[in-house]
Amino acid sequence: MGIGLPMIAAAALLAAGMALAAASAPDPAPAAPAPSAAPPAPAPAGDLQFVNTAFENASPLDWEVAPEGTVNLYLLYDHERDSPNRAAGHWHFQLQARPGADLAVVLHNFDNVWNRRHGVPVSKATVTHISTDGRTWRILPAEFIEGNCIRFRVHMDGPTLTVARLPPYRLSDLDRLLGAVRGHPLAEVTTIGRTVEGRPLEIIRIGRPDAPRRVLLRARAHAWEPGGNWVVEGLAQALLRDEPDNRRYLQRYAVYVMPMANKDGVARGMTRFNVLGKDLNRNWDRPADAQLAPENAALETWIERMIADGRRPDLVIDLHNDEAGKLNVSRPAADTAGYLQRMERLEALLRRHTWFTEGSTGKEFRNPGSIGEGLLERYGITACVLELNCNWIAGLKKPPEAADWQQFGDRLREVFFDYFDQ
Repeated sequence: MGIGLPMIAAAALLAAGMALAAASAPDPAPAAPAPSAAPPAPAPAGDLQFVNTAFENASPLDWEVAPEGTVNLYLLYDHERDSPNRAAGHWHFQLQARPGADLAVVLHNFDNVWNRRHGVPVSKATVTHISTDGRTWRILPAEFIEGNCIRFRVHMDGPTLTVARLPPYRLSDLDRLLGAVRGHPLAEVTTIGRTVEGRPLEIIRIGRPDAPRRVLLRARAHAWEPGGNWVVEGLAQALLRDEPDNRRYLQRYAVYVMPMANKDGVARGMTRFNVLGKDLNRNWDRPADAQLAPENAALETWIERMIADGRRPDLVIDLHNDEAGKLNVSRPAADTAGYLQRMERLEALLRRHTWFTEGSTGKEFRNPGSIGEGLLERYGITACVLELNCNWIAGLKKPPEAADWQQFGDRLREVFFDYFDQ
């Protein structure tokens, strides 16, 4: 049977549509490549594997490795409340790297602000300390470089190396000391308050509560400054030895110690302020704020209770670290003649019995609000701030180590004995 014209026309239209569809269809997907025998090997790891700050007293920081291999560490500032002041000066971290590696490390962020002025807490004299076990430390030279940075080089004998500005004194170290002191017949540990974060604040008494004279030492108002802790540990351990000299000393005086004022800051690896931004060596010219600075409020209440009991502290020394090392004798507007004479006596005895040689601040020096000036003005208590040089002990001609500060504490026994020989 033949095909009519309408069927021919339909076939032609169908053929044209199929051709148009074929022309507009996407290209077929390319064939998947044949799988290789093995995935490509990853790039080799660098010498540094990690910077660990997940441990007690470690300093918070950011870090990165530069293309040429330098390990750049950026310290984090802590900030003062209601103030532009900021501080970074504590470093304590662990390098984890390939054994045998040599690392160049640069520390950044030392552009501190104090009293609205910029200042740098490191210098050409700055040293650092390293340890393979976190307990035994040795001094490592450091280099002060452009940009207010500190650079040093380390060799990785093993997989880890801990680095710190100074031999650390941690809460666990204090707990060990408190455990040794508790139960001793000549000592007592009393909790007088709590920090912002609820840690207990202790006063250690060594000697009889009815001793004729009383000296109060405070350490660690600023979290980065462990020297004072090593001093009071050396003093406590020495005074509790069963020796004839100690019996003679403790007939004359008792020692009271607030061993760690800024416990929260020490635990967190901070530099200067408490966790609410208060400087615990400021605002002593007025009653302490129990909400923002409970650490100071606890000590202030204890001092007032001692005064009410007829046991006013005869001498208060606040122990600190800095890059100068002096006896800070503040001179408020009040008549201070007797005070200045006692400070001259204290300085002379420190020179006689210890390695202290740095001297005291000048005639125009004032540090308003510091514990030295505040206790003198408010309570008539002879008080001062003793700065221990964190880089160099001039009297020993060497950088400081924990044993040097412990020795200083040991020799304070004789300083206090002669000071109260009046």
